Amino acid sequence: MEPLDFDSDDLELTEEVLSRAYTRMRLGGEGERTRAHVTRDVLGPVGVDQLEFSFDVSHDADVMGRICVCSVQSGAIVRQYFPDGDEGRFGPGDVFLYTPHDQSYAGVIHRSRYNLLMLEPHLLNRVAAGVPGRRPVPVRLTGDRPVSAAAARHLRHTIGHLRNAVRADPDLPGKPLLVSTATQYVAAGVLSTFPNTALTDPTAGDRNDAHPATLRRAVAYIDEHAHTDLCVADIAAAVHVSIRTLQCAFRRHLDTTPMRYLRRVRLAHAHAELLAADPTTGVTVTAVANRWGFFQPGRFAAAHRAAYGTTPHETLLHRGP
Repeated sequence: MEPLDFDSDDLELTEEVLSRAYTRMRLGGEGERTRAHVTRDVLGPVGVDQLEFSFDVSHDADVMGRICVCSVQSGAIVRQYFPDGDEGRFGPGDVFLYTPHDQSYAGVIHRSRYNLLMLEPHLLNRVAAGVPGRRPVPVRLTGDRPVSAAAARHLRHTIGHLRNAVRADPDLPGKPLLVSTATQYVAAGVLSTFPNTALTDPTAGDRNDAHPATLRRAVAYIDEHAHTDLCVADIAAAVHVSIRTLQCAFRRHLDTTPMRYLRRVRLAHAHAELLAADPTTGVTVTAVANRWGFFQPGRFAAAHRAAYGTTPHETLLHRGP
């Protein structure tokens, strides 16, 4: 995916640009003003688009190859076709799966402004495991509507926050741990919002393998590789257990999750870096937080205070609260 900033009142040009940006599609428009405005912000394998159409536009599109989640801000979107689902009309505040990554789609956009969150399907496997079998089966979304209103609100806020974060920091895509943290956070948010095939409860075999030795190997691996791009699937593979076994071991012996433990380790590194820094050299809390994968300043500050009793800024200046 590439960043995009497009504005035009030419329907033919709009069809051409959207076909390049998404997938081959056919557009039809109604109304005197046919202006379309599309922007895309990209963070690694995730894109957040904002689209605005000042007219009613129909679309009939080929397979996109990406998971596409829509968050409507104004106007209405009518979906005319959805595999194994129903047609639907979505308005302001609604969040829905626009299309499965491997299916074509069609619909009508009625003078609407909306966000599209797009992510590569493999990201779901970085944060969860599918049903076990002889062959690993990719995690799939099985429903197009949120499991709850609260889940929809959380994902809508996540989409908005991610878009704002990328816009506020043009250098964000060049910070590997931030990209990793943000994309995993988004993928986990999508899994929490829509029905899916991820298996979260450990099997009997998982529970049997979740012994202290598994935990020790996992903790050692995390401690050694906390500065790298890690996901729960990477950690499980490194210690030769399933994701569910890994999660069960951390819950049973540390009452936490592998990713929470990873964040705790990275927080300790960030704290040590703030303590060792000379504030007169231009070091900033934001830079240190970003280096260790914290892309939400408020959450970083809250976690730091909870763990160390001081704000990150106070630590940088080497003084107590």
